[in-house]
Amino acid sequence: MPALPPYAAVVLAGGRAARMGGQAKPQLEVGGRTILDAVLAAVPDAAPRIVVGPPQPVPPDVLVVREQPPRGGPVAAMRAGLAHVPTDVVALLAGDLPFLTGGLVRALRERLTGDGVLVVDDTDRDQLLLGVWRTAVLRAAVADVHGPTSVRRVFAPLAVRRLHPEVGPGQPPPWTDCDTPADLARARAAAARRVPRRPQG
Repeated sequence: MPALPPYAAVVLAGGRAARMGGQAKPQLEVGGRTILDAVLAAVPDAAPRIVVGPPQPVPPDVLVVREQPPRGGPVAAMRAGLAHVPTDVVALLAGDLPFLTGGLVRALRERLTGDGVLVVDDTDRDQLLLGVWRTAVLRAAVADVHGPTSVRRVFAPLAVRRLHPEVGPGQPPPWTDCDTPADLARARAAAARRVPRRPQG
């Protein structure tokens, strides 16, 4: 299998989390570890790994940066994270994906053509913060955006490939996020009943 180009990872781990009572979503636990730990564990070979958001516990090799203005939204967070990316390829990830896997990140990297590739869920909805991109393209897309702007609008002109990942029996979908207390409860229940993955090889 040919070697893939080096990549960085930018994890958006800020936001108000108003529907979670103001709790920091990435620091909530699912399956015995914080959600942010799960996301970072899916990109162990990314260098650097960059978390955008308020100060929070991360491994020592992870860089934490803050968007300007603070809580300025995902596009401002993308711009802050991309400023520290030295590689040509970057994984752009939400910080509330407790079931993200390294296998999925690798599958995205393998399928990178055009400007980027992102995951599409089982309802055919683009998961905008679950993808791999050309760093220069993303940096240019967010450079001149001022004020609140949706990620969807920023991505609209880009050449995007889409991946429908297969979800094995007993496995929670990797796009599962935790926006509300009900989402968190479902994720914790899914983690509790998850079927262990069989070792490959």
